[in-house]
Amino acid sequence: MEKAVPLMIQGTHSDAGKSAIATAFCRIFTQDGFNTAPFKSQNMALNSYVTADGKEIGRAQGVQAEAAGVIATTDMNPILIKPTGAYQSQIVVHGKPFKNMQAGEYRQDFFQQGLKLIRDSYYRLAASYERIVIEGAGSPAEINLNDRELVNMRVAQIAKAPVILVGDIEKGGVFASLVGTLQLLQPEGREKVVGVIINKFRGDVSLLQPGLTWFEEYTNVPILGVIPHIDNLLIEAEDSVVLDSYSSHKDTSKVIDIAVIRHPMISNFTDMDPFFEENDCHVRFVQSADDLADPDLLILPGSKNTLADMQFLHRIGLANRILDLAEKDTTIVGICGGYQMLGTSITDAYEVESLHRKVKGLGLFPMQTAITQEKTTVQSEGLARYGEKTIPVSGYEIHMGESHFEAESSPFIKLSDRTEGAISEDRNIIGTYFHGIFHNDLFREIVLNDIRSKKGLAPLLHRRSFAQKRKEGFDLLAKVVRDNVQLTRIYQLMNDFQNH
Repeated sequence: MEKAVPLMIQGTHSDAGKSAIATAFCRIFTQDGFNTAPFKSQNMALNSYVTADGKEIGRAQGVQAEAAGVIATTDMNPILIKPTGAYQSQIVVHGKPFKNMQAGEYRQDFFQQGLKLIRDSYYRLAASYERIVIEGAGSPAEINLNDRELVNMRVAQIAKAPVILVGDIEKGGVFASLVGTLQLLQPEGREKVVGVIINKFRGDVSLLQPGLTWFEEYTNVPILGVIPHIDNLLIEAEDSVVLDSYSSHKDTSKVIDIAVIRHPMISNFTDMDPFFEENDCHVRFVQSADDLADPDLLILPGSKNTLADMQFLHRIGLANRILDLAEKDTTIVGICGGYQMLGTSITDAYEVESLHRKVKGLGLFPMQTAITQEKTTVQSEGLARYGEKTIPVSGYEIHMGESHFEAESSPFIKLSDRTEGAISEDRNIIGTYFHGIFHNDLFREIVLNDIRSKKGLAPLLHRRSFAQKRKEGFDLLAKVVRDNVQLTRIYQLMNDFQNH
């Protein structure tokens, strides 16, 4: 029997701030004493989260569960779509790969199955929680998709949820996008929208008031809040469009220059988040050999299609530039797919990535990787070796591949039942399947101070805990949203909608 009172957050477009607003309400409802869960029926993202039982869901829902103080489960995101290239995506159902499908095939053949999965997952959550914060995807006004959509108004109908529509004023045209979205909705969808929130506002809100008044009079939809832009918000981005806001050029005001290779199928780029909070670090994402320059730390991040991305590095000359940096003793770290690229070759005999061939790697480790049909998804912890130091680390693994060394190597992490990754004797080259390796404060501090030492700089000790900063980020986000929305009215609208 359902008991949860839901609230759904939809947006006028991708990156309007739906995930952050949903995260805020997860935290607010929890602070107000309600047992709260997040829900997103279908998530298309390359940033994912591993649950405690080793299943894969969208990273946003994992983070929202953390904000709500609950354990993430696959019911919170029963369908995860991970693009692999060539108009194809891997469909992950309840945390496990189902099959690779083209967009048309997914819409035509998976719709009814997906709809049942979504209903069943939502009803299980609704029977176990008091509040559910539902996040939509993209825009609910995609009129070419709405007949078989599985993530916006159809989910609002299943959940009997009121909808708050979020518009991003920072991109401009917020009133046009809000009005246009409302006008393109079908009447039954339009009736579900109980109000709007204008997000990422900078400046004096009184100057916006004429627009707010006009909007309410024109649409008869209330403005429930205007959320100011929050700088340095420690809520992980999920949509890769956020990468467009990051510079590819050096910032000479920071002493440690960190370059991240932005290959086309980059995944789990949230691995870099802790560096954005370090006062001495500047992070930049690079896509060309010319932009790479001479960083102090080079990171090859995860990839959803390692073979294609490795070919991309060869094709545009980045592979040769990375090898040049290795000769200069630059610190180079490969994570997951980036780790596989550090070896001599990557093969895909089963066409898992739709590339039935062998691709040459960078050859920085004597290691061959074979893409497998089974995906490893697990939370892990062990002891990392870094020079003479042994450091406790934890992380999570998401990969379809096994790496084997052709010659003796030095493992990077010792787990209870195996060793993982590799590290060169001079500590300049590190490879690991551990996502979140730099979220380990002590390990991050040691690596950064080693780089500072190379540059003749004194170490920075006792860097602040990133985990603690993230908890503070949840509280800051909740406070800003609480202070700038009509929360009492939202509670009333939620209750009224349930009784309607």
